[in-house]
Amino acid sequence: MDSIAIIIGIAALGAGILAGKFVFAKNTQKEVEDAQKKILEFEKQILEAKNQAQNIVKEAQLRAENIKKEKELEGKEKFVQLKADFEKESIERNRKLAEAENKIKQKESSFSQKEATLNQKDATLDKQVKENEAIKENLNRQIEVVNQKRTELEKHQEEHIKRLEKVANLTADEARNQLIDSLKAEAHSRALVLQQEIIETAKEKANKEARKIIIQSIQRTAAEQTIENTVTVFQLETDEIKGQIIGREGRNIRAIEAATGVDLIVDDTPEAILLSSFDPLRREIARLSLQRLVADGRIHPARIEEVVEKTRRQLEDQVMEIGERTVIELGIHGLHKELIRIVGKMRFRSSYGQNLLMHSRETANLCAIMASELGLNPKLAKRAGLLHDIGKVPDEETELSHALLGAKLAEKYGENPAVVNAIGAHHDEMEMQFVISPIIQACDAISGARPGARREMMQQYIQRIKDLEKLAMDYQGVEKAYAIQAGRELRVIVEAEKVGDLDSDKLSFEIAQKIQTEMTYPGQIKVTVIREKRAVNIAR
Repeated sequence: MDSIAIIIGIAALGAGILAGKFVFAKNTQKEVEDAQKKILEFEKQILEAKNQAQNIVKEAQLRAENIKKEKELEGKEKFVQLKADFEKESIERNRKLAEAENKIKQKESSFSQKEATLNQKDATLDKQVKENEAIKENLNRQIEVVNQKRTELEKHQEEHIKRLEKVANLTADEARNQLIDSLKAEAHSRALVLQQEIIETAKEKANKEARKIIIQSIQRTAAEQTIENTVTVFQLETDEIKGQIIGREGRNIRAIEAATGVDLIVDDTPEAILLSSFDPLRREIARLSLQRLVADGRIHPARIEEVVEKTRRQLEDQVMEIGERTVIELGIHGLHKELIRIVGKMRFRSSYGQNLLMHSRETANLCAIMASELGLNPKLAKRAGLLHDIGKVPDEETELSHALLGAKLAEKYGENPAVVNAIGAHHDEMEMQFVISPIIQACDAISGARPGARREMMQQYIQRIKDLEKLAMDYQGVEKAYAIQAGRELRVIVEAEKVGDLDSDKLSFEIAQKIQTEMTYPGQIKVTVIREKRAVNIAR
């Protein structure tokens, strides 16, 4: 509105100025016309300004109306929102009030129920108290009746015992003693069975890791199946050489047998002579001597003695070489030369047909493996395993056992006390004082128990079988006994009328204990007692 007034004011001012000029310039017509034109132009401008002013006013009015409507709409929206929030809060408040009322009602109903329950329980307790008093009175009456019957029963029992004593001709104390004796026997039998079960369970648990270690040691040690014989076959190119070996009137063969200590058997076997001796070293000396004599062709008593003596010296050097090579291969250091020589002599000795050096090497390897598995010194165990049988190759005859003699030799040549004890105790002839001693004993048994490692004489085997069967037959109630599976199992058949089931368990345990204490055998022996009850009838 102010801008419109300003424009109108300016236009009026301009018109006034022009009018003044027109008054002062009315002297010329032209100026008048020009002034009129200009007045018309100003009038047009004034009309345009009015129109513009009106337009501006209209636009301002429209804007004011629009702003008013917008503010009214915003006010309405805010009112609606505030109203909705208020209604929402009211609804939530009403809901909470309703929940609180419900909880109060529930508590009131719960309290009323509990009150009713308590009243009911009080009534029940009163009723039970009355019933208990009645039951108590009834029990007191029954107790009196029972006491009366007990006294009557004791009288009858005394009379019954007196009658039984008359019938059985036994007093009550004697009958009680007999019953106690029978119960003791039964308890003893059951105790033996339980003892056997406990022993087996303990052995199974205690030997679990031992079996694992032993099996691993055996699997890691690859050894030959070596069985030595007492006879060596010497091959000849032709049978004509037999005559030269025998000599005139047998003097050459007698000289060979005298110099070597070996029996020469010359028979019809083509191109062969048998050398028989239990000493493998002597057989080897005889074989090498015969080989040189046959190759040389000069065979007579003087030459035979010379060759045998030379061969013996060379074999002694070979024994020393074998011992040194064995010690180097096993990685054993600081061994006395005499012990090395004894180790070399083991190559020409055997035990139950098993080569002694091969057995000692195998035992040494087993001992080292087992000691490593148990966290012990493997070098010390290997040393003891190699030397454990040195007492079997003595230079002089002695009355000591090979274990004690070996311990004496090891002590003589400065071996470790643990090695000495292990050698002397590997057959339980000396008390075990060191941890490696039972390892050497176990590995010695493992090496000797391998299939094919040792040979058992037929007579010894048959005698062991007979002893097993005889031992079982000595027990009362045994009908038959059979040793089967090469003496690894003993089956005992008992008479069902004389031996009961509990007695069978006891008999099996006692036979096993007696075998263990009285007999010598490889491995283990299983004792099986068989009790059979047969009922036979004939339909005619």
